Amino acid sequence: MKSIILVIKGFIMGIANIIPGVSGGTLALILGIYEDFIGAISHFFSNLKKNLAFLMPIVIGMGLAIVLLSRVIDYSYKHYPIPTSLFFVGLVLGGIPLIYNKVKGKKDSKKGINYLIFSLTFLLVIVMSCSDLIFNTEFTVSLSNMNFSKYLLLFIVGIVAAATMVIPGVSGSLVLMLLGYYYPVVAVIKEFTSFKNLGSNFIILAIFGLGVLIGIVLISKLIEFLFKKYETKTYYGVLGFIIASIIAIPLSTMLEMTIHFSMIQILIGIILLLIGYKISLSLGDK
Repeated sequence: MKSIILVIKGFIMGIANIIPGVSGGTLALILGIYEDFIGAISHFFSNLKKNLAFLMPIVIGMGLAIVLLSRVIDYSYKHYPIPTSLFFVGLVLGGIPLIYNKVKGKKDSKKGINYLIFSLTFLLVIVMSCSDLIFNTEFTVSLSNMNFSKYLLLFIVGIVAAATMVIPGVSGSLVLMLLGYYYPVVAVIKEFTSFKNLGSNFIILAIFGLGVLIGIVLISKLIEFLFKKYETKTYYGVLGFIIASIIAIPLSTMLEMTIHFSMIQILIGIILLLIGYKISLSLGDK
């Protein structure tokens, strides 16, 4: 039963990593597996059997979400952005009580620093979600006719994307979009799952995936260190990321596309928000 719950949680994390503006790290934290997830990756070989038993169901769930739902999520995000975004807002909202309980009642003589950290991480997420508007960033990347330098750059992008995937409140998909790699990588995944250009697409995904794997290990060690040495301050930073993402998810959606929606979509969105809230509230305790 525990493995099934972990697969479900991994599935939700996988969906989150598909959509720009939504953080897989946030969902991991909200679903109550973040610290164990970081610890298992950081000390993978120290207790291999236990860590594999914990990580494998999550990885399977994430993989299933990406393979099975990348097209569905892409379609729903493009055609029904408001309901899709509000569902993830609900997931984030449902996990805030769990995170708040981590810092509630903790004595800290330097509360001013905690509030400063909260403010900085909050602003970072908002600025990132508005980056296209602020910096007018627009890059075009092609994953065809790859050579050594392009593969090396793809590997580095994978490391950067992985780091942002793991940090709560920061969207790996959004960072990939800012770097110009989001749509090319999604296109390669679509082609690969449709059994087109299997050889070249496999190499592209393998190199990108290796970068992602190395990035996750490196950032996991850093985050584990921060939780051990500066637990309360780190959680204040995480709260800043997460609360900002409640604004950033719909904001990045509105900035990303011209939205045409009706009252029915808004009502459906509110219903999905409540469903998302209930899901994360329920799964966070298990």
